Amino acid sequence: MGKPSKKSFNKKPEDKLKTFQKPSKKSFKPPPKVNNASKDSSSIQLEDDVPDFPRGGQSSLSRAEVDKVRAEVDKEFEKENIVLKKTKKDRKKNLTRSTDDDLGSLFADGNSGKIPRFANKITLKNVTPGMKLWGVISEVNEKDLVVSLPGGLRGLVRASEAIDPLLHDDMKGDTEGDVLSAVYAVGQLVSCVVLQLDGDKKEKGMHRIWLSLRLALLHSSFSLDILQEGMVISAYVKSIEDHGYMLHFGVTSFTGFMQKSSKDSKMVVGKLVQGVVKSIDKIRKVVNLSSDSDEVAKCVTKDLKGIPFNLLVPGMMVNASVRSTLENGIMLSFLTFFTGTVDIFHLGKTLPGSKWKDEYTQNKKVNARILFVDPSTRAVGLTLNPHLVQNNAPPSLVKVGDIFDDSKVVRVDKGLGVLLEIPSAPIPTPAYVNVSDLSDKEVKKWEKSFKEGSLVRMRVSGFRSLEGLATGVLKTSAFEGSVFTHSDVRPGMVVKAKVIIVDSFGAIVQFASGVKALCPLRHMSEFEIVKPRKKFQVGAELVFRVLGCKSKRITVTHKKTLVKSKLTVLSSYNDATEGLSTHGWITKVEPHGCFVRFYNGVQGFAPRAELGLDPGSDVSSMYHVEQVVKCRVTSSVPAIKRINLSFLATPARTPEDDEVKLGSLVSGTVERVTPNAIIVDVGIKGYNGIIAPEHLADNHGLATIMKSVLKPGYKFEKLLVLDLENHNLILTAKYSIVNAAEPLPADASQVHSPAVVPGYICNIIDTGCFVRFIGRLTGFAPKNRAVDDHRDLSESFFIGQSVRSNVQEVKKESDRITLSLKQSLCSSTDASFIQEYFILEEKIAKLLHSGNKSSSLKWVKDSPIGNVIEGTVHEVKESGVVISFPKYNDVFGFITHHQCGGSTVDIGSTVKAAVLDLAKMDRLVDLSLKAEFVNRYTENTGSKTPKKMRKRSAHKDLEVNQIVDAVVEIVKENYLVLSIPDANHTLGYASIYDYNTQAFPPKQFVNGQRVSASVKALPDSSTADRLLLLLESVATSSAKRAKKKSSYDVGTSVQAEITEIKPLELKLKFGSGLHGRIHITEVSDGNVSENPFSNYKIGQALTAKIVSKSKVEKSSNIRFELSIKPSVLADQSVACASQDFSYSVGQNVTGFVYKVDKDWAWITITRDIRAQLYILDSASDPVELQDFQNRYPVGKRVSGYILTTYKDKRLLRVILHPLGGLTDDSETVTSHVSEGAIIGGRISKILPGVSGLIVQIDPRLSGKVHFTELTDSWISNPLSGYHEGQFVKCKVLGIGRSGTGSVHVDLSLRSSGSNRYEKIEDLKSDMVIEGYVKNVTPKGCFIMLSRKLDAKILISNLSDDFVSNLEEEFPIGKLVTGRVLSLEPLSKRIEVSLRKTSGSKETKGDGDFSSLHVGDIVSGRVKRVESYGLFITIDQSKSVGLCHVSELPEDNVDNLETKYKVHECVKAKVLKIDEERRRISLGMKASYFDTDVGTGTPANHGSDLINENNSESDEETPFEVQEPLILSGNGNHPMLAEVESRASVLPLDVSLDETEDSPMDDVGAQSPEALDKVTKTSENKVKRTKKKEMEEREREIRAAEERLLQKDIPRTADDYEKLTRSSPNSSFIWLKYMAFLLSLNEVDKARSIANRALNTINMIEESEKLNVWIAYFNLENEFGNPPEEAVVKVFQRALQVCDPKKIHFALLGMYERTDQNKLADELLEKMIRKFKHSCKVWLRRIQRVLKQNEDMVQSVVKRALICLPKHKHIKFITQTAISEFKSGVPDRGRSLFEGMLREYPKRTDLWSVYLDQEIRLGDEAVIRALFERTICLELPLKKIKFLFKKYLEFEKSKGDEERIEYVKAEALKYLEKTRS
Repeated sequence: MGKPSKKSFNKKPEDKLKTFQKPSKKSFKPPPKVNNASKDSSSIQLEDDVPDFPRGGQSSLSRAEVDKVRAEVDKEFEKENIVLKKTKKDRKKNLTRSTDDDLGSLFADGNSGKIPRFANKITLKNVTPGMKLWGVISEVNEKDLVVSLPGGLRGLVRASEAIDPLLHDDMKGDTEGDVLSAVYAVGQLVSCVVLQLDGDKKEKGMHRIWLSLRLALLHSSFSLDILQEGMVISAYVKSIEDHGYMLHFGVTSFTGFMQKSSKDSKMVVGKLVQGVVKSIDKIRKVVNLSSDSDEVAKCVTKDLKGIPFNLLVPGMMVNASVRSTLENGIMLSFLTFFTGTVDIFHLGKTLPGSKWKDEYTQNKKVNARILFVDPSTRAVGLTLNPHLVQNNAPPSLVKVGDIFDDSKVVRVDKGLGVLLEIPSAPIPTPAYVNVSDLSDKEVKKWEKSFKEGSLVRMRVSGFRSLEGLATGVLKTSAFEGSVFTHSDVRPGMVVKAKVIIVDSFGAIVQFASGVKALCPLRHMSEFEIVKPRKKFQVGAELVFRVLGCKSKRITVTHKKTLVKSKLTVLSSYNDATEGLSTHGWITKVEPHGCFVRFYNGVQGFAPRAELGLDPGSDVSSMYHVEQVVKCRVTSSVPAIKRINLSFLATPARTPEDDEVKLGSLVSGTVERVTPNAIIVDVGIKGYNGIIAPEHLADNHGLATIMKSVLKPGYKFEKLLVLDLENHNLILTAKYSIVNAAEPLPADASQVHSPAVVPGYICNIIDTGCFVRFIGRLTGFAPKNRAVDDHRDLSESFFIGQSVRSNVQEVKKESDRITLSLKQSLCSSTDASFIQEYFILEEKIAKLLHSGNKSSSLKWVKDSPIGNVIEGTVHEVKESGVVISFPKYNDVFGFITHHQCGGSTVDIGSTVKAAVLDLAKMDRLVDLSLKAEFVNRYTENTGSKTPKKMRKRSAHKDLEVNQIVDAVVEIVKENYLVLSIPDANHTLGYASIYDYNTQAFPPKQFVNGQRVSASVKALPDSSTADRLLLLLESVATSSAKRAKKKSSYDVGTSVQAEITEIKPLELKLKFGSGLHGRIHITEVSDGNVSENPFSNYKIGQALTAKIVSKSKVEKSSNIRFELSIKPSVLADQSVACASQDFSYSVGQNVTGFVYKVDKDWAWITITRDIRAQLYILDSASDPVELQDFQNRYPVGKRVSGYILTTYKDKRLLRVILHPLGGLTDDSETVTSHVSEGAIIGGRISKILPGVSGLIVQIDPRLSGKVHFTELTDSWISNPLSGYHEGQFVKCKVLGIGRSGTGSVHVDLSLRSSGSNRYEKIEDLKSDMVIEGYVKNVTPKGCFIMLSRKLDAKILISNLSDDFVSNLEEEFPIGKLVTGRVLSLEPLSKRIEVSLRKTSGSKETKGDGDFSSLHVGDIVSGRVKRVESYGLFITIDQSKSVGLCHVSELPEDNVDNLETKYKVHECVKAKVLKIDEERRRISLGMKASYFDTDVGTGTPANHGSDLINENNSESDEETPFEVQEPLILSGNGNHPMLAEVESRASVLPLDVSLDETEDSPMDDVGAQSPEALDKVTKTSENKVKRTKKKEMEEREREIRAAEERLLQKDIPRTADDYEKLTRSSPNSSFIWLKYMAFLLSLNEVDKARSIANRALNTINMIEESEKLNVWIAYFNLENEFGNPPEEAVVKVFQRALQVCDPKKIHFALLGMYERTDQNKLADELLEKMIRKFKHSCKVWLRRIQRVLKQNEDMVQSVVKRALICLPKHKHIKFITQTAISEFKSGVPDRGRSLFEGMLREYPKRTDLWSVYLDQEIRLGDEAVIRALFERTICLELPLKKIKFLFKKYLEFEKSKGDEERIEYVKAEALKYLEKTRS
């Protein structure tokens, strides 16, 4: 508990009450000696820095240290009390509450020290970063969540902390709009972590708690090993699959899966769900959950292994027991080690009475959920709330502001408050009223005013969502006033409020009820405020009007006009009725109108016409933002939230009132010209006309010029009324609108789709253009419908531009019109655009020269178009010739070089030229000297036909809409001057632009270019006497174009012209502007030509046939496919479009390369059928493969054979060589790879060691190159010349398939035919061979001769010299040369010698049998000890014989390893000689020898050490692998074919009868104590039982031998699969299977087999499973990456399912065998701590110490004797002493024995072991002295007989007859002594 605060004594009762509610900060901070909590609140502490032990929330200090600290605190506390009593006697009563601050401190010392007075309570002052809290979501906003926390606190969760970052991308596709609302819901219980606390900028003293819901923080300490079945855990939905949901737990070490259920709510990616762990797949690291809500609510966390503190998560349900009751709650203990508190608001009853403590007796069992966890203080809060225990949020049945007249008093807490019962439906709701909210006046002894059961009137002031507890107020003032909570606030209501904060953003005001609101800076006054603090004084009470209330954020205004307004408040779009007048304020000012805001976010728009502005005035000059205006609703559409407003008090006169109507034509005279408008007099009383500058003409350039030349008095003959604005007519002079063929629409009902309607651009935004028609009718053209390409709209159009719009869609209910402005849909159908240009040009020319008589347009009449006029050459320029006219000094002519007609002129010379064009504004005449124009005029003037008739005859052959071919004569800025050769070179004029393309870059034309155009207007006065044309590129509409294109059907032959030649196609044009292409495969039949396009040129005409016709995607264009194949042109059928996919495997096809990437060449076979050629199928030479992309350029002809067909994709895969007889359409992986083939490959992986290479030969197939197949010759390190990604040339040696369908391909990189011996028949004895070292064993090594043959070299044949370190002198991969010693064709065994001398040893088993005969008695040495017998090397011979276990002396059958030692001398009798099989059978039974001949058995066949009642049933010795994981052979040779091989231990083999090598193995098997207890009958029974067991064991061993020796040894994976199915519980077979896979370097498969074995072997077969685990250790130790971590992972898995001690011993044995001493020592230390009561663990520690020659035996013995139970001391000391005799210091062993014998002098078993050890050492004097001590003991007759017999055997072994007689005499003396 924290140190009591000193300030608590000086506080008043009211202050102390506040202290109760908000504890001081000092009490929160724990003393530094007791806790190391972080002091920096800004840093996020998410790790539990407190050590795991001691657990249960106890202090890390010892009990003595804690008591010392508490004593010092108490002493200091008493001193303070004494001082305060003396100085302040009048406050003596307040001292009784000196522990108030305890209520604010979080403590966790429940298991040590005093019981605290108060339960832990969460407040703002003790919330720290890193704290874990349980909460319920109370609000879901767009950018954050609001979480209700314990104690009535509120926390905020940002969107980034509510969703795991890994799921952000996945959620974008699954959720639309508000992401948080899709994954979270109000009322959802969540566990959260405190990130930080920061101050509220708006309110001083207030803090915000920022939380995180990310599981990565909550589950940071979780791992797969910690999870248990039945545990409840939270997870995110990561993805939604067909049968369930993939889950993400916030950690990457494991994932989860939850099946779908009908009860599941709508699941989306990112949703937080809870589930119960049903199963754990530790191999795939997948946790399976159940989402059953009932099961989740009932699951209780179990303490199976002891849960560390950092795994406690809020919301976890635990079984707890009551430890004690506190003043404001109870203390519980749970999960064995932990304690926590429950405050009074979280008890089991929601309405606990005053005697609630009686319900919680000590040790009462309850179910509780964790409410909060504080890692810094290790404090835990719990809840017993019945709703929360059921994992549901308490119901919210009351609202803030509700008044309840009959609230019942349930409990009165003295000095704190009152608990009430609110009569809500359907169940009552608890409410708590704080003492400060009981009355408006201060009342002393208020407790007497409230009695339990009485009724009071209460108003709800708040609600704690997590506790389900309402907070209330009983003050009389709370029931007065219009605003009590946010829900009482209504937009537009007038309220009084007090200013509490004034800042730069505005002011915060507070209503009488405490509700706060914001008055923005702009609403503090009618006018802009520079210094708001001078306007608003803090504490001032002012009148405001509520603007709106959104998400409990209230905004108010103090604008005088709004506050005092008597008009109707507009707070809803539905309230906006036509004619309603109200006040609002302007939020935005635009040139076309003002946006006005009203209450509750309602907004309207007042167009410029309704603002009451003078003509030409600017809107911003009259109105400004935030200005309060009175406006009138003219119309509204609530469905689309649109309100139209007017600032005019009375409605303006509508055009219907007078003769003027919208869309009507009027005339007008210019009154004045302003910068923004032209004011005209329309002659209508009360109206003025306004023409915007852009409305003077359709052509933007002419409109600008027109405005500059306009002068008052100019009269417009035709003006169209567009709109009416405040008695002003908005007019337009645009030719396209004024002279429209049909009246423009003024209402949406007049618009129909499809139709092309003229209009003008009124606004441009990023997403499209607005087009205005008559009045306010506006349509919208989205960006994708505005232009044909992707150009920027602001560069494509301009405001005021005349456009032709294509109506796409009309929504009459919302008056929305969707348009398209694409030129392809809206191109002109007449010449009105250029016609207006020439008419307006003449008007501008007249205006320019109206005041100058000398500059009249008389020269135009004298120079009509087409006439020949005479002039003088004035100047010659680079661009042409300038002509002057004597009659008109200010008019000039110009002749371009193109129009000179090849003639040259000189300055001053007179020329006659034809007039081509007149530029009236520039007073310029375009002339031509070409003969066709000059002669044409001469011919016309020579005739007598009148002039007008001549003009008509010139155009008599032309008709409107006639298409003509024309030649460009002059390119002007806006139009072209064309001549029509077919019409006697008649001149015509065509516009370059169109209405919708005025802002587009102009299309480029050159003089002399031929174009196609249509005649649109013949010359007359309306066309300025010009022939008007429309270029086809502009004129052809989409409909006409489609009609033309539709006339060209598939099968039609056309005349086409080549416009472009590409590598794979010819571009053509044909018909009237149509384009198509000829694919490269459509040129010739069979694709026989290497370069099909070589004979074609651009411009060449040819005949082609249309074979396909399709619409281009996302375009209205049509793609034509043509063909010039002779077979197609000759075919008269029409159906040419479709191409059947009639291809078969093996068929030869030809095509052309159209794309090449890194691995594939893509070939086009036909225009829509493709093929692909793999890089490795293109060549076998590495140089060619490296140059793959250069060898296959685009357009190259390729011929190949089909390997695979993909009909759906219309795709083929081809290779360059024939396939043979394969006709199946389905691809076979090896269909194109045959044995003996030379193919190309690419090295994909270099295997470690001598495993060789993996070479890719196909996209889905790789082959293996054996280490001996890398180079032609035998070289050292053959891998040095290869690297990954290298191309190589391979030869296929063999192709095989496994039972599972996988393909194995053997490859060779050797190019020459040098021999590799692949058959044993190719080898002969004494043949010199070479090979690579494959692996090294303690007995020698194996070498690879080829991919199929391995040989072994015994250690004796490795070198003539002594080999000290095999692995260093013969590393794996070393090249060696040797000589064949022996061959065994049947078993494919080869033995090789590397010795150079002639005296090399021969192969074992090849000894001379002729010297041996059945019945001979031979001597020899034990070569190997196996469970089924002894292998004995016969002296004077090289032969090895087997003495079966059945031929051993009967008393030596058990534990052969302890009875016989390697190299021990023995005698045996030859029983059988099998020369054919090279086997010798021996016997060693005593009956085979004379009775006086010794058996040669060891001298220690004495008694066993039998400890009465000392056996450890749980300390069975674990199985161990005796050799490290080394691969021997290639896995295909027969196992244990020979006798010697049968005795060897294979790499992954685990002996099924193996036991731990223990010093106790030297102890005998019987003792006199046992003999005393066993009767004669029991002895016989034991013998019969042993004999029976021995016979059964013998049969099993013989059966195992036969199985191992049979010839059909498994050689493939299928063979092993069959064996595993027949014997699934045999670890022997599984381990052989793993060894076989490792011989193939299939490490991953070997791992999978190990896992299969563990899952397959029956649970009761513990020893079999243990064998597999040990082999798994060895495998990972050899091949793991890294080995240490891999072994540890397997070890952790094994601990979950096996006996922990056996697994520890197995791992320790592996570490010791592989000399990993450091790891072995670390593991042994852990074992000592974990199994400190195990004798075997301590004995293993003794062995390690002795092995490492460390002088630590005595210290280990002392530790062991402290930890071990007393009944195990004798066993431990005895075996330790034996170890000292064997490996340590014998004197220390003697000391241990002597110490035991002093305590137990009559234990003959101890004497026997002691004697055995001394006999082993061989000091006869010491041995005899020890025997003399034993025979002097006073022992029972049987025991002393045992000792005398042992003494006699010793003396007999020494052969001293005198000593033998001495022992016999001493025995007789002892016998006589006992009888007497």
